[in-house]
Amino acid sequence: MIAKSEKENLLLDSHKHLKSLLAIIDSVPYRKRSISIETQERDKNFRDVLMHLYEWHAMLERWYREGMDGDIPFMPAPSYKWRTIKLLNMKIWESYQDVTLNQAIKKLKLSHERVMDLIKSHTNEEIMTKKYYKWTKTSNLYSYFAANTSNHYIWAIKKCEAIAKSIKEDEKN
Repeated sequence: MIAKSEKENLLLDSHKHLKSLLAIIDSVPYRKRSISIETQERDKNFRDVLMHLYEWHAMLERWYREGMDGDIPFMPAPSYKWRTIKLLNMKIWESYQDVTLNQAIKKLKLSHERVMDLIKSHTNEEIMTKKYYKWTKTSNLYSYFAANTSNHYIWAIKKCEAIAKSIKEDEKN
């Protein structure tokens, strides 16, 4: 049996984790899926988590597009530095408060597929070789793709499990 490449594993893990994430949401009765829970944390409902993922996909797509065009993309976003990531994430949260959960699910599924297509368009060597592309600086494409798909989905699964648990516990009371 031939071992899977890092690219293949990234694609498989990303699909698997997204499927798990959506299954958590599906485990909550439909009429309760939009409930916001009491928490001090930024993300209070499923929509908040999904739109966070969606926006990070969009940023990744911008970095990729600009980088592949020969520019050095501004990361994480114009007017923000990595040390001000909490402010950026709060801005993201604020900008999607009018989106419904159904819209969030559709947006995330579409952005997920676009990022999967970007990954598929590269060889394993292009994805794994550090400094292969100037815009990734000392890193490789894999680190950007994994951080914004599979690894980010693991974070989102934990968030959504907590939200689902809180909603289900409230239902019992």
